[in-house]
Amino acid sequence: MTEVEVPESHPRYESLLTRHRIEAGVEKGITSRQGLIAQGRGEAYDYLLGERTIPSADEAERAAAAQFLLADQAVVSVNGNVAALCPGEVVVLAEVTGADIEVNLFNRTEERMERIADHLREHGARDVLGLAADGRIPGLDHERAKVDADGIGSADTVLVPLEDGDRAEALAEMGKTEIVVDLNPMSRSAQSASIPIVDNVMRAVPNMTEHARSLEDASEQELRDIVAAFDREAALAAAEDAIRSGDLG
Repeated sequence: MTEVEVPESHPRYESLLTRHRIEAGVEKGITSRQGLIAQGRGEAYDYLLGERTIPSADEAERAAAAQFLLADQAVVSVNGNVAALCPGEVVVLAEVTGADIEVNLFNRTEERMERIADHLREHGARDVLGLAADGRIPGLDHERAKVDADGIGSADTVLVPLEDGDRAEALAEMGKTEIVVDLNPMSRSAQSASIPIVDNVMRAVPNMTEHARSLEDASEQELRDIVAAFDREAALAAAEDAIRSGDLG
């Protein structure tokens, strides 16, 4: 099945499209097989959210856009699932906000790193970080500890979509402003984030870009006010309530 063969009128069009992209990512060697399991788990939470961006998630995406515009150095961290699901959208977000893009993998091989970097370049990325791996996140004993010293290592703001909880916690402990996209508001990743976004990454990334474009003429104080007004605890509670209530309307 290809994207063309899935009619947009199909009631599960978006879900089938997402599954196809992950499957294609595995076939291309950019997504690990474990990524298939992670995608299924996220899809279950998205179904309970009504497969929509709830108001608290949109507020988080606006705050995230403001934070990106305020940052001295922002980085979008990309793993295999993100590369498969929304490579072009990540590139556009980075261009609009002036952020860098860095590949970071748990199941890291040089071949996968190169393939993901090439895949991002095919979608318009000019510079892709992560291959140097000359920096390290303290407290981690696996491959996701490897970062570029002039990328995630020195960034003040990091967007970590579909992130592992332990690395999310480690980045927070480093004092970085961490923006997490995670469909589970109770995950360690979401709980450790400065700005947790409980939304599907395929909606969240373009929404952040749209908000960044609308805020590009805002003053620094206006941006700071937006970030300060965001209530992370209330956003997490609203997402959890939406899931528990079973309101699929």
